[in-house]
Amino acid sequence: MKTARVSSDESSTRQRVVRSIMEEGPSTAAQLAQRLDLTPAAVRRHLDNLDDEGLVEEQEPRRIPSRRGRGRPAKVFGITDAGREAFEQDYDDLAVSALRFLAKTVGDDAVAAFARQRSRDLERRYLPLLERTGAEERPQVLADALSEDGFAASVRQAPGGEQLCQHHCPVAHVAAEFPELCEAETEAFARMLGHHVQRLATIAHGDGICTTYVPDTQASVTNDERTS
Repeated sequence: MKTARVSSDESSTRQRVVRSIMEEGPSTAAQLAQRLDLTPAAVRRHLDNLDDEGLVEEQEPRRIPSRRGRGRPAKVFGITDAGREAFEQDYDDLAVSALRFLAKTVGDDAVAAFARQRSRDLERRYLPLLERTGAEERPQVLADALSEDGFAASVRQAPGGEQLCQHHCPVAHVAAEFPELCEAETEAFARMLGHHVQRLATIAHGDGICTTYVPDTQASVTNDERTS
């Protein structure tokens, strides 16, 4: 039992080290020790292990003039792409556990309500940007806003409209088990763009890109007028 507890503590401390580097940028062992209230020796041990696993890497330190002379600059460590993904995965696992608990204790409706609330929060942040543009520019403005939030979104032309493509999904691991997140997001896109949209593919379900079809409503109106 004692060994398991120590292992858990070590894992927790390593996560704190990684999180600090993510939030504060490349850091020395001394900086991390001060921020996390640890000894420099303990931090160096964790950094060595994280470096061996490819989660952090040594980077070139910035050359800053110092009155202390030309001493050897301290090693600076930054997070790698693998480290960032591993850190995100840990939080995905926590989110999945939380939603499973919510579904079991309160019910599936509670999960759907959470997904809708999350999408409403998205709308509140994005709508001021969309309301300042015309209908034709809104898909691109929405894509730019999504990219700022880590979705790597773009817009491409499609027959009768456009496709809003999300090349990365920060919550794909969670959405794979709880599709309510994707459904609520699609509904939010429709409200923000002012008309119906159709989700064609999702990363959560194994597709390479999350793809949402945005029909050209102006073209539809023109065609209706011609046939009337």
